[in-house]
Amino acid sequence: MQQTMEKVDVLLGLQWGDEGKGKIVDVLTPEYDIVARFQGGPNAGHTLEFEGEKYVLRSLPSGIFQGNKLNLIGNGVVLDPVLFRDEVESLKKSGHNPRERLRISRKAHLIIPTLRMLDAANETSRGKSKIGTTGRGIGPTYTEKVARRGLRIGDTELANFREKYEETKLRHLELLQHFDFDTSSLAEKEKEFFEAIEYLKGFTLVDSEYFVNESLANGKKVLAEGAQGSLLDIDFGSYPFVTSSNTISAGSCIGLGIAPRTIGDVFGIFKAYCTRVGEGPFPTELFDETGKILAERGHEFGAVTGRPRRCGWLDLVALRYTIMLNGVTKLIMMKSDVLDTLDEIKVCRAYRINGKEVENVPFTMSEDIEPIYETLSGWKKDLTEIKQESEFPEAFRLYVDYLEKALQTPIAIVSVGPDRTQTIIR
Repeated sequence: MQQTMEKVDVLLGLQWGDEGKGKIVDVLTPEYDIVARFQGGPNAGHTLEFEGEKYVLRSLPSGIFQGNKLNLIGNGVVLDPVLFRDEVESLKKSGHNPRERLRISRKAHLIIPTLRMLDAANETSRGKSKIGTTGRGIGPTYTEKVARRGLRIGDTELANFREKYEETKLRHLELLQHFDFDTSSLAEKEKEFFEAIEYLKGFTLVDSEYFVNESLANGKKVLAEGAQGSLLDIDFGSYPFVTSSNTISAGSCIGLGIAPRTIGDVFGIFKAYCTRVGEGPFPTELFDETGKILAERGHEFGAVTGRPRRCGWLDLVALRYTIMLNGVTKLIMMKSDVLDTLDEIKVCRAYRINGKEVENVPFTMSEDIEPIYETLSGWKKDLTEIKQESEFPEAFRLYVDYLEKALQTPIAIVSVGPDRTQTIIR
């Protein structure tokens, strides 16, 4: 007989990232024993606010603030040891010490200094066709991984790590010479890198696939935390303006080493409107006063990059698509309060492409898409003080009902402000 195992619940974003995953992981963590990041790198910033403090996590799972929970950086993550060290030290200054409760996969890939340089060189060479990368070396690190040339965290434990590093570096320097890229700062960056490698080796490194599966077999509850958003998925996002990993729920199987049958609930997070950082298509983008209001009220600036986010109305065509891809069982709506002051709220229910109304996301979102909108009444009331669902203004309740019917998926949680206390469980 096969052993009964706990399920892994997955929490991820359904738009172009920045949906508020960090806050919700922090809210849900008390229900779990382990929180595990399964993809992405330090280009993804999860912002959490509680007890009057704001924290931005780049590589650490968002469950790190819950004292008795274990956190895992999975094999699907790419890790910059310098940024990792800075992040941990910053948390220690604020009274949090992640070392005891953090586990790091040996199979996670390392971002080395020359990969960051290659990222910058590649983006510059694209000219007007640039992707809008954060320049943190994530894309080139995943490229190395697929090309079977990457350096992994487990390699740092081997006697010949330095030799492997030098071979990799020389190969990168040849490429950088081709780009005529300035590498004069490399020696300084390498010194910092190897200091950070020693720091990293002070943490508990694990064979994460065994760690997760043995934890499940022992009755532990695991929450898999995604980074970025589903519309940035390398296969199913708005290609080529995407990230370099699989951001959808199936990515948690690869990024943690779990079987598909072990996935339980899939929590899909979306904002009550849409945002996007960097380049790429955005059918419902607003360039008017309403777009400015959303940006200002929503404090729409990247947690890691500081870049202003583009803002627009909620896109149900794209949202139905990502709900389908992820097998979402419960929806979580964020930043509802940002819409508090608007007289009316628009929702894109379909696209018009070449004169035809369509309800599917086309092969390329770069096509000339005209959004077809449904207009709903605004509630014109402050949601931030609301403590329970019974206090919802009628127009807001109708907005939530409309979305549930259109998406055919229950909205289980509604966020009405940035603090962990401003969260309504329905």
